[in-house]
Amino acid sequence: MEKFISIEDYHRFLASHADGCVKAVQYYLSCIEENKHLNAFLEVFATEALERARSLDEDRKSGVVMGKLHGVVVALKDVISYKDHRLTAGSRILSGFKAIYHATVVEKLLAEGAIIIGRNNCDEFAMGSTNENSAYGKVLNARDLTRVPGGSSGGSAVAVQADLCMVSLGSDTGGSVRQPADFCGIVGLKPGYGRISRYGLIAYASSFDQIGIFGRTVPDVARVLEVISGPDEFDSTVARSAAGTGGGMGKDGHNGKYRIAYFNEGLDHPGLDPEMREAILGRLGEWASAGHTVQAIDFKLFDYIVPTYYVLTTAEASSNLARFDGVRYGYRTGDKDLDLTEFYKRTRSEGFGREVKRRILLGTFVLSAGYYDAYFTKAQQVRRLLVEHTDLIFKDFDILVLPTSPSTAFPIGEKMSDPIAMYLADIYTVYANLTGIPGISLPLFTHTSGMPFGVQAMASRFDESSLLQFSHQMMQQ
Repeated sequence: MEKFISIEDYHRFLASHADGCVKAVQYYLSCIEENKHLNAFLEVFATEALERARSLDEDRKSGVVMGKLHGVVVALKDVISYKDHRLTAGSRILSGFKAIYHATVVEKLLAEGAIIIGRNNCDEFAMGSTNENSAYGKVLNARDLTRVPGGSSGGSAVAVQADLCMVSLGSDTGGSVRQPADFCGIVGLKPGYGRISRYGLIAYASSFDQIGIFGRTVPDVARVLEVISGPDEFDSTVARSAAGTGGGMGKDGHNGKYRIAYFNEGLDHPGLDPEMREAILGRLGEWASAGHTVQAIDFKLFDYIVPTYYVLTTAEASSNLARFDGVRYGYRTGDKDLDLTEFYKRTRSEGFGREVKRRILLGTFVLSAGYYDAYFTKAQQVRRLLVEHTDLIFKDFDILVLPTSPSTAFPIGEKMSDPIAMYLADIYTVYANLTGIPGISLPLFTHTSGMPFGVQAMASRFDESSLLQFSHQMMQQ
């Protein structure tokens, strides 16, 4: 059985195959088994996926109208709650824990006929850029097993890259969908903040977190966005409307021509791979020749983006992760001869990995009485300026283009000893999370190293429609 090009292609297949859902699940289960070495899945729900596939096939036979994701095989990052299934956030401190409710996105997936096939590996508590921080082992890039797949949603990206599912969900706090999509050569969308409910998503930094989508085509990603977006009484920060008909793949309000900006500071940055820079500038030139408006602009706050991001996200992480104490659920130390304070210290020291502990300590520091105004308050002020400047940009432009990452996927272990270098590699992606705008990584190029890379496109808040229309158009050229 050959892999499906798209969800639309798959639904055409189902029209002529009475047992099509079962055949599809069997195909993906065999692919997962053949690629176990990639470590993309922490758990595979083989029996229940097949049972649901049989039920959906019976529904079609009896004339039940197909949902928008009927029979679509989906994988979930191990930070999204799926009732009665394990949920560990890639951490030892949640070992053995089972979710007690569905995340809103899971409810919506199931309501439209999706089949959830398994739980994807990820960096612990979504903190990392390489998927080397998981307590359950690193994920390998299917394109080159010696290189990282990106993170923190590396398992979800590889699941789509290696054809282990049709689409997958990850989470994106500072690039954790877009960067692994770039490293793996697939499409990765981070919707604008508040477009998708965060209910049932384990929190890293609550004012930054957003559930994102991996797929092989823009229409597939748009279809999933349409299903899982929209209001939710369990999340007061979510938008009151869904992403729109077809997830933004309907009528093009720009008549095919876009006003495109890019930051001089982004394309001229010394950390950007020269070959990638030339490829992106070349593509921008092609877009200009095709009749789009393409303009370089100065962004004087560019150097403040990464430090602002890490001050604020570590502060929020310090607060959010305080709930994991070994008392109510999850891992607890085996030493019973401890007072309560020592019990907390020992449990958290044993349960959390090195990177998570580093970020908790950084966040606790910037929130401390002597440094709160110097770091946290200043970072909040810079964030406000970033938002204001971004609003001004989108008064004049429809789309903002940057690289997704300064390099292609790098070798396993290369940056693990230098956390600062790792953090600086987020220079192009954290901007969208700081400002709450949607961003997408589009796989457009292949480096001479043989690894894929692309561009990141962004639009104004809640304008996923323009972003997806633009992305689909650019992927066709």
